[in-house]
Amino acid sequence: MTSAPPRARALSVAVLCAALLSAMVGCGTEDDSNGRTAASSAAWKEPAAYTYTLESTMGERSLLGKFRITVRNGEVTKAVGLDDSARRLVKRSPDQVPTIGDLLAELHQAREENADKAEAEYAADGHPVKISLDWLEDAIDDEALYVITDYEPADK
Repeated sequence: MTSAPPRARALSVAVLCAALLSAMVGCGTEDDSNGRTAASSAAWKEPAAYTYTLESTMGERSLLGKFRITVRNGEVTKAVGLDDSARRLVKRSPDQVPTIGDLLAELHQAREENADKAEAEYAADGHPVKISLDWLEDAIDDEALYVITDYEPADK
C-alpha cells in the first residue's frame, strides 16, 4: 500500500475538516421555506431545573429588561431584575417571567401563525441563545428579541 504525499494528505485533511465544520454548523439551525430559522432535528430538551440570564428587548412588550431566572420542576421559582425595567416587572407581575420552554413555545406559536420573522440561534448543546420575532414586518413595536446567556443546568 502506498501512502499519499504529505501535501496531498494535508489537502485531504483540510477538505475533511471543512466538510465536518460545515456539517456541524448546519446541525444548529435550518431554514424553512420562508427563510425562518428552525430548530434542528436534534432538538434540545428543557431540563426540569436550570438557571439563565434573559435580556428581552424591542417593541412595547411587557417583558422588557434583563433578568436572572431560576427554574425548578419546569416553573420559574426565582426571578431577579438586573435593571430598573426588569425589577419593576418582577415586583408587579412575577408570573410573566418565562422559562426557556415558554420562550420556545412563543417561537413555535409565531411559526404556526406565519409571523414575518421567527428565528432562533442555538448553542452547541441545543439550547436557544437568541430568539427573534416580528409578527408583522410593517407593524411598529410588535417585535421581540430574547437573548439567553449564562445558561446552567442544575446538578441532578
